[in-house]
Amino acid sequence: MRYKAILSYDGASFCGWQVQNNARTIQESLQNSLSTLLKETVSVTGAGRTDSKVNAVNYVAHFDSDVPGLDAGALCYKINAMLPTGIRVHSIEACEPDFHARFDARMREYKYFVHRKKDPFMNEYSCLCTFALDVERMNRAAGYLLGQHDFSCFEKVGSDNKTSICTVSMAHWETYTPTHVAQLGYPCAEDDYLVFTIRADRFLRNMVRAVVGSLLDVGRGRHEEEWIATLVKGGSRSDAGESVPGNALFLSKVEY
Repeated sequence: MRYKAILSYDGASFCGWQVQNNARTIQESLQNSLSTLLKETVSVTGAGRTDSKVNAVNYVAHFDSDVPGLDAGALCYKINAMLPTGIRVHSIEACEPDFHARFDARMREYKYFVHRKKDPFMNEYSCLCTFALDVERMNRAAGYLLGQHDFSCFEKVGSDNKTSICTVSMAHWETYTPTHVAQLGYPCAEDDYLVFTIRADRFLRNMVRAVVGSLLDVGRGRHEEEWIATLVKGGSRSDAGESVPGNALFLSKVEY
């Protein structure tokens, strides 16, 4: 029988989602815990690969088990007791036998967090960018990402994807208020905290981090807005901006 799992994880102590040799990953941790509990070899398939240090909220995965009468609720409780503190399984439930966490996903959403002044409470999950940023320019530049394009200019070199074509439906920067500012009165300016949201049918390896790095280059005046359009039309990875750190990136939503 096939089961769907909803989980969240802090990527700080993991080398991404996918199993790797001699590296600690989310997928490996789940598979090892499930195999131990179910006393059978379990393979877990996720909604997509996340890079090293990248986080996820309400991530979707599936696995198969031949254990008769499996109590999914009890399994969820037990696996949380076994998993590292950086992973939390919210639910496990039986699903349709043909459900596929990766191939059935129609939309994925990522969020990237930026703070513009030194903040001791933001270092773990946000990227410090102290240079001046023109958010309106960044949003106009982000508009060139919308639609179906070949995004190989933002893809990690050496990736094994069959195609680099993705359809982006949203790419937008906005200000937000962190919890410690809203609840504790931490002093700051209104535009000190930014979040970038991007939605697409699929993403390439390193794509979001390279997109954010390129948009920040536009925001600080290194390139004109139209540079993003030029990259999408025929640029290479070396033409685009540097990738930003993974700790500030969250896979925030998967829709089916």
